[in-house]
Amino acid sequence: MIEMIRNVYCVGRNYKLHAAELGNEVPTEPMIFMKPSHAVVPLDDAVLALPKDQGEVHYEGEIVIRIARDYEPGAVVDDLVDQMALGIDFTLRDVQSVIKKKGHPWTAAKGFKNSAPITGFIPFPGTGSVTEKDFTVLKNNEEVQRGNARDMIFSLQEIVDYIGARYGLGEGDVIFTGTPAGVGPASEGDTFALGWGEEQLGSCRIG
Repeated sequence: MIEMIRNVYCVGRNYKLHAAELGNEVPTEPMIFMKPSHAVVPLDDAVLALPKDQGEVHYEGEIVIRIARDYEPGAVVDDLVDQMALGIDFTLRDVQSVIKKKGHPWTAAKGFKNSAPITGFIPFPGTGSVTEKDFTVLKNNEEVQRGNARDMIFSLQEIVDYIGARYGLGEGDVIFTGTPAGVGPASEGDTFALGWGEEQLGSCRIG
């Protein structure tokens, strides 16, 4: 399924507590950035190589939704999204801090190889049911992040409408929908496991 991914959209600052922990203002409209499809790798007990000479690398656990057909105005999420997964938006935080001050694009901090690992896909339960479970990130077997779609600043529908109207959405596109509070550094040897409710969907180790 990963090899069929096309565009990788990401939503920044979509949880109030995450924006606050980084000292960022809460946005008034979705903040969208992209990662190359080459950044996507499977979270299947993989050993991931991350940059070691560009400062701290931070993990950001997120719900990822997969688009099943072309977006048209008025389309609803439950008709557009067929599957979901969990992913980690790995970020070169020191690099990001510098380029933010300069007003430069985020690609250098967000788009490096292995920066968008995702679990296997599961059926999307629908917008009415996706809030029934929390998603979690365990670092070295300790919970560091817990999130729920109900806590998003911008709903899945708002995100899909915003991206679809401005940039387009089609089959095979995926959207990283934002991270809750609890982000932090990832170091060589750390393990990460992503859970949906009581089910673990994927894991990795930093090599």
